[in-house]
Order: sequence, then structure tokens, then C-alpha cells
Amino acid sequence: MLTGCPTWPEEFAEKYRKEGCWRGETFGEMLRERAVRHGSRTAVICGDAHVSYKELDMRTDRLAAGFLKMGIKKEDRVIVQLPNITEFFEVCFALFRIGALPVFALPSHRQSEIAYFCEFTEAAAYIIPDTHSGFDYRRLARQVRSKLPALGHVIVAGDPEEFQALSDLYIDADPGRHPNVKPDDIAFLQLSGGSTGLSKLIPRTHDDYIYSLRVSADICRLDHDSVYLAALPMAHNYPLSSPGVLGTLYAGGRVVLAQGPSPDETFPLIEKEKVTIAAVVPPLALIWLEAASSRCDDLSSLQVFQVGGAKFSAEAARRVKTLLNCTLQQVYGMAEGLVSYTRLDDPEDIIINTQGRPMSPLDEIRIVDKSGREVEPGQTGELLTRGPYTIRGYYKAEEHNAKAFTPDGFYRTGDLVKVNSSGYLIVEGRAKDQINRGGEKVAAEEVENHLLAHPAVHDAAVVSMPDEFLGERSCAYIIPRDNPPAAAELQQFLRDRGLAAYKIPDRVEFTDSFPQTGVGKVSKKALRKAIAEKMSASLKAKQ
Repeated sequence: MLTGCPTWPEEFAEKYRKEGCWRGETFGEMLRERAVRHGSRTAVICGDAHVSYKELDMRTDRLAAGFLKMGIKKEDRVIVQLPNITEFFEVCFALFRIGALPVFALPSHRQSEIAYFCEFTEAAAYIIPDTHSGFDYRRLARQVRSKLPALGHVIVAGDPEEFQALSDLYIDADPGRHPNVKPDDIAFLQLSGGSTGLSKLIPRTHDDYIYSLRVSADICRLDHDSVYLAALPMAHNYPLSSPGVLGTLYAGGRVVLAQGPSPDETFPLIEKEKVTIAAVVPPLALIWLEAASSRCDDLSSLQVFQVGGAKFSAEAARRVKTLLNCTLQQVYGMAEGLVSYTRLDDPEDIIINTQGRPMSPLDEIRIVDKSGREVEPGQTGELLTRGPYTIRGYYKAEEHNAKAFTPDGFYRTGDLVKVNSSGYLIVEGRAKDQINRGGEKVAAEEVENHLLAHPAVHDAAVVSMPDEFLGERSCAYIIPRDNPPAAAELQQFLRDRGLAAYKIPDRVEFTDSFPQTGVGKVSKKALRKAIAEKMSASLKAKQ
């Protein structure tokens, strides 16, 4: 086991094996078995390219050989920042096959995040596209390398310029050279949404993650005729595994890759490739619903429309069946583990008004008050969970783990929920200081730390503000040193520091002081209330 990765106590591991959750399969073996079973059937569609299961397996073997030849070995960490392209699968499965660990970065991450990931994980390599959505990732790699000259390999899908071309790493395979990869080994590191600064890293094993794929695929009724549209960045846990692209491959279905989530990109793909299941976040769901009422694309193949990543309003949920003529499936979960689904045959009232129930019979949940006592049924409290695919701790984060997990192994999700009489979760809010901007999690502390680096900023507090479209946007309250800088100047300052676009505060407010709680802490509750009232007054004035 990789040093720094807490794992399940042996009695729990034995229980999950005995119950048939962990079946002793690795990702490398999973792909090999699907290649044998499905052969020439299409696995991945990217543009006009159709890649079969057999081709994907063969290319994975050849790339694994290339990684080994360049010196990447078992347990090496590799930052993977690739968009929705076929190479994403080839890179990941090649690393799985040799026991190296992908660290999944998002295409939207910039210098601040990538440099941290590379340094914290002691990454052996960093894999990027040449350009994507108008952004040159080779320039980003140069910035990261200037800060971290010890970073070994920069590998580029596309034109590499001075770096290593990914295409040159596909060489004749020698599977006999592959390291021994075990099912209980760490398979990869995912990023947490994070509420306390930069993202924590989530270690997932082959055993636990493949279990989550199997159950998800079963609940979502995937089979070899299923066609999954990857409209969101695949590095997110939700489109990766709920059931996501990996769950679709597990079931032997087809994955269709979209380069963007807009109806202009996705609706023609649904029609052309006969997509049966698609997953979006609530803001995108609203865009799709609006577009479906005015466009003439044939979406009749779509059977399941998943919405997750943030709470979906009941008002919008009611419109799905009418406008898309398919079944809505609400998905609630976290990269740390627990995933809940509404079932496809649930009553409409459940589908519209809840965020589903845990997918595994071995998922354990507790709903507790601020003192850690379990609340009465139907009351709201913080959700705690443990189970066969919920981690027992973050990578190299002993101090944080002591706060984020109970002594008996329950993960403190930070989400406020209640449970109805049928065991379905209703998400009410958030206990953690985190902003959910349309499914993208923004850690207030991280943004505050960057703002405090500006010479004109004395103090900063970042809070959520309500938004009809995204659910929440971010507002930065600033106490200036002397003359307040322009809001645009602060936003540009954060961009120049390499912060991802979704983390840039949507609004900046200046104040002489922050309200305080009874123990002298900044009252973010009061700040959230103040900005909500200000927005409401502004709206009324316009009316």
C-alpha cells in the first residue's frame, strides 16, 4: 500500500470481500476481459474516430510499455490533465496496468493548482493536451516547471514543442514486464471539492472503485447496448464513475465524448450516436431544457437524464419528462465515496423531490447534530458515512483526517441532509465553508489566501451568494488597507496567480470591518445574509 494512504481495517476489508463487494479485480484486468468479451464492439467514440474494445486494450498495452521504458514505475504519481479525448482512457488504463497512479486534474486548473499537485505528490510526470478550448497547456507546463525544475517528464497529446510527444510512447508491448498490481493497491488519486484550501487527494483502490462501477451500472441498467454521453470533464468523479465513462466500459457499452456540454455540441451527438444516457449539473440541465423546447434535434434515443453535482430544484426537475421525454435520475455523492441515486422506477414524487438513496446495502449513514448526536428521523443534520467504497482518509493528510473522520471511520461529509421514511436523502445545505458554483466546489480559504497576497488587501472573506442559474456564486468581502482597488483589478490579480476561472469571485464588496460571532470569529453567516439582502433590494429597485 502506498505510504500516506489510510485504508480499511482488516475486519472491514474481510467483510467487504465476504459480502462480494470486492472481487479481486484490477482495472487492467477489467479492460482485458472486456476486450476478450466484446472485441470489435465500439468502446469510445471521439469525433469521427470509433475505437473498439480490442483496439483500446492493445493501445493501452503499447502505451504501458512506453511508460515503463521512460522510467515510470509502480506507485509513481502522474498528473493527468486531459480533456475528453480518447487518449484519456489510454493514459489512465496504461498507468493502471503498470501500477502507476494517475492524479486527476481538471482542464480548468491552472498554475496554482497544478504546481501544488506536482509538488505535493512528487509527481514523476505531467500529461497534458497541446491546446484545448483556446488555452495552451504547454505554456502552463513551462510555468509549472519554472517553479518546480525537478518535475521530470512533461508529456503532450498533440504537438509537443519542446516536450515529449505522447504519440511516440506507443511501442511494442511486453506484458511480462508489467509490475504485479494487486486489487487492494491504490489505483489513482482524485481531488476533493475541498473546503479548507487546496484540494485534498483521495486514494481509491481497484477493489473499492470497481465495486462502485458495478453497482452504479446495475442501478442505471447499463448493458452492452448503452450509449453514455460524456458532456462534463471526465476527471470529475461524477462523469467518471456514476456510472460515468468507466461504468459504461464496465458494462460493455459505448462512450461518446463531447468537447463541450452546450446543446450545440451535445444535441447533434445524441441524435447521431443514439445516446441513451447523459449526465449534467443543474445549470446545464436548465440550458438543455430551454434548448429542447426550441430546437428540432431528434433526442428520442435518450432514456435517462442524470442531474447531479449540486441540488436540482424541484421546479426544474418537473420539466424533464415533458421537455426531454425521458426519465430523470438525481445523483448525489462525493469523490470520497458515498453515491445516492433515485431509481429509474421510483415514483415521480421521489425522483423530483429527493437526491436518491445510497447505492449499496453496505453503505452506513448517520445524521448528527453539532454535538455529534444522532437526530430524530426526518430532522436535518450533518451526514456521516462509511462503507465499502468510502475512503478512510486522505493522502498524506494525517492532521486533517483526524477532523474529517470519526474515530470509528465515518467520513464527515459537511452536507446537511434529512432522510425520509423510505431512506431517501434530501440535501438541505452545507456545514462546510465551501461554495458550490454550479457543481464546481470553491474552497473559500484558498481564494482568501490568494486575495491576501494583494498589497491593497488587509483582510478577505469569501462567501456564497444565491444565484438562480448556478445555485451559488461567490462574493469576496474585502477590507482594504487604504484606497480600495477596483474589483476588476483584484479579479485579474487572481487570474495572474494562476487560479482556475471558476474560483475567481463573481462579485467584490468593500467594507471597513467584518461582523463577528460570539467567540470573535468572522461571521460568514452574517455576510451571506448581507449580500443576499443587498441583491434582493437591488432586484426590487429594478422592478
